[in-house]
Amino acid sequence: MRFWLIAKIILHPLRYAQERIDAWVLARVKRQPGPIDIPRNRVYIVPTRFGYGFAIMALVMLMGAMNYSNSMAFALTFLLAGLGMICMHHTHANMLNLRMHAGKTRPVFAGEIAHYEIHVENLAKNPRYAIGLAWPKQEANATIGDAPEQGIAVMILTRPTLKRGWQPAGVYSIFTEFPLGLFHAWTWADLDMNCLVYPSPAPPGMELPAVAGVGGHASGGRSGQDEFAGLRNYQRGDTARSIHWKSLPKLQSPMVKQFTETLDRELWLDWNALSHLDTEARLSQLTRWVLEVEELGLAYGLRMPGIVLEPARGETHQHQCLKRLALYDIA
Repeated sequence: MRFWLIAKIILHPLRYAQERIDAWVLARVKRQPGPIDIPRNRVYIVPTRFGYGFAIMALVMLMGAMNYSNSMAFALTFLLAGLGMICMHHTHANMLNLRMHAGKTRPVFAGEIAHYEIHVENLAKNPRYAIGLAWPKQEANATIGDAPEQGIAVMILTRPTLKRGWQPAGVYSIFTEFPLGLFHAWTWADLDMNCLVYPSPAPPGMELPAVAGVGGHASGGRSGQDEFAGLRNYQRGDTARSIHWKSLPKLQSPMVKQFTETLDRELWLDWNALSHLDTEARLSQLTRWVLEVEELGLAYGLRMPGIVLEPARGETHQHQCLKRLALYDIA
């Protein structure tokens, strides 16, 4: 183990140094509700690979200028060195006067991608270009955006989900290599953001509880809870009350008003009805039933150990049911 550590230090000293710095900083990053300001003393900056190559090139040019005592070579070398110093200043300044706000997160099902919306506010009177957000060691997949002067840039960080419950965003880096990519300036933040992860729905196939008889049928008569569904041709046995008399002058045969009887039944999704399944399988099957019943437009309730949600329908009720399933038996 010690041999590999020594080899890593010798072969990749810069990478090892940055990893050690990141580990030291990450251990001290605290979760904050936001907004989070980026102070000057929390911005770290190191040369990029291109920056190190640029420095080596300038050093070689300086040695050549000294060897040949060439004033033009000296001038070009100092010009490039000055350009590098100015670039370092602008890279560091591009990270200042930024403020992070937690945005919205939409609930997802386990196995889907969670989206964390982060608002990057620029408090300065100058734009901030090429600001990146990334998870640790994932800067190759970073989200890059520009923050207008005294404006807000909305940026999205994504992360796969594996299990139900609350999934925190966690620590992420804010970085920039603007303007020339010679330097990499960054800091870390941990906004108090959570994405609600619903249980993964079970495959379709298991019938709904008491699904037989749920629905409606066409009727020539009309009850107090029936809804008008259109017109049909007259058939023997239809009552005079159901005939659409206004259609007689236009048509040779009378038309009959057709109504759909609405069965206003309550459907209960019961935990105990799935006693042959384990806990996670029950949650997945109940999730599948919630989605199916909501699509059918039926009123449904949810019964679980210690939880009873009265029958209702709609997006809010669906979310409440899925939320209870997602957080079941989670402290």
